[in-house]
Amino acid sequence: MAVTPSKINMFSFFKLPSAWWCGVRLRELDKYRSVVTVKHRWFNQNPFNSMFWAVQGMAAELTTGALMIDQIEASGKKISMLVANNTANFSKKATGRITFTCEDGHLIKEALDKTIATGEGQTVWMKSVGVNTDGVVVSTFKFEWTLRLKKKK
Repeated sequence: MAVTPSKINMFSFFKLPSAWWCGVRLRELDKYRSVVTVKHRWFNQNPFNSMFWAVQGMAAELTTGALMIDQIEASGKKISMLVANNTANFSKKATGRITFTCEDGHLIKEALDKTIATGEGQTVWMKSVGVNTDGVVVSTFKFEWTLRLKKKK
């Protein structure tokens, strides 16, 4: 079954409700790139009238995770994925609509191929950059994903 933005957004409604209620939405997804948007609103703001850092983190993580889900699904194998580490940098107040983009899909295939061939876990660092409507970078997140073949029961 193909992974699409509408399927991921439906998944988030049931499995990631806090992200869905905060307005995190996957807009674009292909093998190499994904785009997620979230709009600053009263519901997801911090006391400084900008978007709470954790909401930005949810949107950023979804850009990387959607790419992972898509390529794992395409592999046809049972593979688990988990964030092991992350870093973030906040460079400007996040107000208005923030668009997070990850263009690191090309990094996933090599790690998937290695974990399938060897049965050993692999890690991949992926970056997601959030920009406001003026194109100014407001935050940059990096996530270390672990991939591991699921053991047969």
